[in-house]
Amino acid sequence: MRIGILGTTWPYRGGLAAFNERLARQFQAEGHEVEIFTFTMQYPDFLFPGKTQFSDMPKPADLSITRTMNSINPFTWCSTARKIKKANIDLLIIKFWIPLMAPCLGTIARLCRHRGIKVVSILDNVIPHEPHFWDKWLIRYFIRSVDRFIAMSESVQTDCRKFLPAKRHNAVTLNPHPLYDNFGQAVPKDEARAFLNLPQDKTILLFFGFIRDYKGLDLLMKAYKKAYTEDLLLVVAGEFYNNGAQYGELEKNLQLEGAIEWRTDFIPDDKVRYYFSAADLIVQPYKTATQSGVTQIAYHFERPMLVTNVGGLAEIVPNGKVGYVCAVDEDDIAKALSSFAQMDTKKRDEVFLKNIQTEKQKYAWSAMTAKIYENSK
Repeated sequence: MRIGILGTTWPYRGGLAAFNERLARQFQAEGHEVEIFTFTMQYPDFLFPGKTQFSDMPKPADLSITRTMNSINPFTWCSTARKIKKANIDLLIIKFWIPLMAPCLGTIARLCRHRGIKVVSILDNVIPHEPHFWDKWLIRYFIRSVDRFIAMSESVQTDCRKFLPAKRHNAVTLNPHPLYDNFGQAVPKDEARAFLNLPQDKTILLFFGFIRDYKGLDLLMKAYKKAYTEDLLLVVAGEFYNNGAQYGELEKNLQLEGAIEWRTDFIPDDKVRYYFSAADLIVQPYKTATQSGVTQIAYHFERPMLVTNVGGLAEIVPNGKVGYVCAVDEDDIAKALSSFAQMDTKKRDEVFLKNIQTEKQKYAWSAMTAKIYENSK
């Protein structure tokens, strides 16, 4: 087939771009021709919470990328649909993550369907983590623009069906987020820590990714204070997408100065493997969630995880087998952190490593493409 992917890719950065690029490579490995249609402007600067939307990496030489649509310019939506048709695309795949993009992506989807192109959407979220009163109208517009859907967690599947008539509920199928295996192979822990200038003799807890209120860093800091010993180190690696000063103030109030390592620039793709290889436990104390790409990076690098029991996180982190599932409660998180810190390395491997190696087999990219083929019929 000739497959089109509509959404974020280079020159933009982040998890959405990484997902679309990895999916394109999987389709290419399976013998298909793939073109990614991406933005000339993704977010207006005043709506973007980070430092920059753009990657500093060179354009991927193995991917065909066309920059064509402006998220707030309807004329480019029409021209993008014409380009997709002219490219003889058989199947269009859209990664949906935020209602703000519904007018752009939904309009292109509708125009492509009118031209006989099948449209399948992979859903990160339906209901956003930080909702607004206008969301439901935008979501409904997008949902009704698409033929079929693949939700990456049960909660997202349920949310999507709320916007569809009962007779179309079977248009929403489930497939978990595949492994993020595009960040290279693990390196020895001591080498990773030396590269990052982190101590060799501590148990390192890693909070990774964009820092937003719903991800619960404040909750983690309070739990960390209760579990803290000199053998522990919390590493926060990711860019602030909200007011970073509040965490500095909380660190001071909790008297944790020097007990947290802050790496709050954007972590480029070629550095990701060092952070995960250096870590002992990946912590995701989210207050709300659907699913998370961070979990799938942890699986790839075979690191145990701590997640909270929200959204779809507990679906893919069996409690006690590959890590801990905690309540959204600082005491419960502190208890799990203390339990992990008290295990020696051999015991951690016995408890978690073999289970992680077994569990990660469920999350192959070939399973995602197989589900897409099934939904394209």
